[in-house]
Amino acid sequence: MKARHLSELGALKKSLQQARHLAAEAAERERQQHARERERHAREQRERNLFAVTVGPVVPLREIALAPHRARPPATARQRERDEAAVMLEAISDEFDVESLLDTDDALSYRRAGIGPEVVRKLRRGVWAIQAQLDLHGARRDEARERLGRFVQDARRAGLRCVRVIHGKGNGSPGREPVLKGKVQSWLVQKKEVIAFTQARASDGGTGALLVLLAPTTARPVRRDPKLG
Repeated sequence: MKARHLSELGALKKSLQQARHLAAEAAERERQQHARERERHAREQRERNLFAVTVGPVVPLREIALAPHRARPPATARQRERDEAAVMLEAISDEFDVESLLDTDDALSYRRAGIGPEVVRKLRRGVWAIQAQLDLHGARRDEARERLGRFVQDARRAGLRCVRVIHGKGNGSPGREPVLKGKVQSWLVQKKEVIAFTQARASDGGTGALLVLLAPTTARPVRRDPKLG
């Protein structure tokens, strides 16, 4: 019985020793962790002190009132518009002789090289619906030339094929002669977009208007109509 008690005391003593050893190891680990943290804090403090010594006193910047932001108006391609207008004026000459290019029929029609006479006949019969028109009544020569050039250009960009140009019958002109009729014919012949034109039927304006057929375009049409005169 005594031996049994002695063996139990020995085991208990051994367990206590192991527990003290584990506790000592845990305490040592905690002490080392605290030491590392103190060293890290000390290092950070030294760095802050070094920065303060290097930079010197810091004075806060004075607040500056900023002007309210104003949105700029969208830029417009004015130079491009001027260039296009100049090109149109240069491309259309008042000195161009159109008489030799017109067919000798009652309508004084025109068709570009490679376009058959049937195209002109269909144009006059109304096979192509009129999609837009330009009225040049009362316009001076330079104004009419510029408006016509821009109208044809816009119509082509919009993917239109058939348009009407009203130049007037000249009822209010000296000698009752249509002042712009010959000029409009001459200008249209010089536009590469125009492949044919003919005098309109009576119901479409008769001798005071021309039906103009434009070359087809493969570009995607712009969803807008050209400006009417």
